[in-house]
Amino acid sequence: MSPGPTKAGAVPNRRLATVRGVPASSPPGRRARLASPGTSRLSAEAREELRRRLLSLVESNRVMIFSKSYCPHSTRVGGARRVPGAGGRRPAGSPRDPNPRSAEVKELFSSLGVEYNILELDQVDDGANIQEVLSEITNQKTVPSIFVNKVHVGGCDRTFQAYESGLLQKLLQQGAEYDYDLIVLGGGSGGLACAQEAATLGKKVMVLDFVVPSPQGTSWGLGGTCVNVGCIPKKLMHQAALLGQALADSRKYGWEYSQQVTHNWETMREAIQNHIGSLNWGYKVSLREKAVTYVNSYGEFVEHHKIKVVRGCFVFAATNKKGQETCYTAANFVIATGERPRYLGVPGDKEYCITSDDLFSLPYCPGKTLVVGASYVALECAGFLAGIGLDVTVMVRSVLLRGFDQEMAEKVGSYMELHGVKFLRKFVPVTIQQLEKGSPGKLKVVAKSTGGPETFEDVYNTVSVYFISSESGKIPVNDVEQTSVPYVYAVGDILEGRLELTPVAIQAGKLLARRLFGGRFEKCDYINVPTTVFTPLEYGCCGLPEEKAIEIHKKENLDVFHTLFWPLEWTVAGRDNNTCYAKIICNKFDNDRVVGFHILGPNAGEITQGFAAAMKCGLTKQQLDDTIGIHPTCGIHNAGNHEVLRTGHHSEGLLRLGPLLLRFPCHCPPRRQHGTLPASLHSRRRAPDKETGQQRATARLA
Repeated sequence: MSPGPTKAGAVPNRRLATVRGVPASSPPGRRARLASPGTSRLSAEAREELRRRLLSLVESNRVMIFSKSYCPHSTRVGGARRVPGAGGRRPAGSPRDPNPRSAEVKELFSSLGVEYNILELDQVDDGANIQEVLSEITNQKTVPSIFVNKVHVGGCDRTFQAYESGLLQKLLQQGAEYDYDLIVLGGGSGGLACAQEAATLGKKVMVLDFVVPSPQGTSWGLGGTCVNVGCIPKKLMHQAALLGQALADSRKYGWEYSQQVTHNWETMREAIQNHIGSLNWGYKVSLREKAVTYVNSYGEFVEHHKIKVVRGCFVFAATNKKGQETCYTAANFVIATGERPRYLGVPGDKEYCITSDDLFSLPYCPGKTLVVGASYVALECAGFLAGIGLDVTVMVRSVLLRGFDQEMAEKVGSYMELHGVKFLRKFVPVTIQQLEKGSPGKLKVVAKSTGGPETFEDVYNTVSVYFISSESGKIPVNDVEQTSVPYVYAVGDILEGRLELTPVAIQAGKLLARRLFGGRFEKCDYINVPTTVFTPLEYGCCGLPEEKAIEIHKKENLDVFHTLFWPLEWTVAGRDNNTCYAKIICNKFDNDRVVGFHILGPNAGEITQGFAAAMKCGLTKQQLDDTIGIHPTCGIHNAGNHEVLRTGHHSEGLLRLGPLLLRFPCHCPPRRQHGTLPASLHSRRRAPDKETGQQRATARLA
């Protein structure tokens, strides 16, 4: 007799776990029971009985796999095929290794979230007889032999061919009594991208999206955080602040105006909210055109983790604003609910504080503002509030821009301080008390030091909280965004240990839909993803922060090249000449490959996007040196024009000299032992000097 049944469809590459208490050392799957006729040589009657039993297994199971758990000839298999969910190539093993060809097929079905049933022919007494009768039925002498919805697909190669052509997916859908092929939980960037891609591939899709109002009562329409309370309004308000700086610069360029220029918060808010409303409407129209069902409801799984509610699918209860419940079923689910800001957990926070959920639609100017937190969202909001002329203080618990390059983060903070933003370091609020109601009112904030007994208190019109969400509550997934429940996937900010960026969620959502329904294999690449912090002086980066690069590659294996630069647009306006900064981090034992790119300056996002593409192609320092820049631009300062912090040999750099570019030798010392740099080369660790670029170039040439 075969072993007892076990569950199929566990997440690939977690085979050391147990399934219902049974050690899953072989690939996971339900093992079918088949009574043995008890003889090695079958009579005609016994053969017919065995044939009937085999066909019964095929008839009663959606996916039936006849295989062997071990392959005595596995050394002849030249390595396994990559499949969705597989952690890599399985090396050919010694005799008695797990059958790699059967494992490939099982991993494929697991990655698709499909429950399969297995009969391991080497684990039953009459396996040879079963294989003989099976070959008569299928005209296939080898295993694995796979049936899908009563159709014999074939062995390993033919199953993968069927998957790549889309035939396998069509066979799997036959006879399935689901309301939908896919239900997406969350109508943000990642969820909408996945839903629309699946619909484009001909699937029946539903999107559930419901915004729980913030403690201040703020809610919004379809599109998620990015569109409504994130990237879009943030960038537009950042632009409003930049226009204020442009007005100040314009006088040096000959613009004359006598009237006092003021900023009107209500006008800006209304214009931005009108634009967001048009985007909300556009998403609804796009879903309707693709025949995607949109339900503005809050949903929760029923009988969580019990996947066999209705024929192996989930039952999902959707609750609308009127409290009415309707149940839907689907073959697959994608969780794309995103994240919301966290509050402080101190008296008065939810009653009187706002977050980024509220700021962009605030009906009145926030006035004197305390920004609590130093995440990129916190610094971006503090930056544009100060840029439109408000009194802004940032209360920092520990470091600026945690997770980003700390040298760049401190430069961001220094620029903000020079332009009016106050920083209160190593403090956290302990109480928020309302002194006066109004729009805005007055709030008294009491804070304590994180490093001593000091306390601080002040009165503000608005307290805005920006705490980075912790990993608690995040969803762990494998490399194909599959959760521990095979039918449930997740994309976007809800994922554990993944980047919380809109373009990442969109890419992951599209590729997930293509793998599930389009026969594709491409997985989302989370390496070398570019991003930009839209502070008053923008910070763009791609690849590793210097701290992480040292942790991974070791300090002695890295070279860091850097440069200060003065944008041409800033010269006439008389703005800072030692502020904009760029650096690249190179692995000198991998052909000086660029592993980190960082730039602080105007339009940093536009510059970083291009360099990110180059880094995807394996950009090296030599290729940067060989690149001819566009003059005059800020981007030219990244095309081979970095001064060098380098041990061991001479190099060259480019430095701006007025309107020209001058190539000059870097005065590096003779080769030294790794890790020892003369003090003269630690220029980026010193406070910036006040010389102009021309003076510094002249000094070096002398």
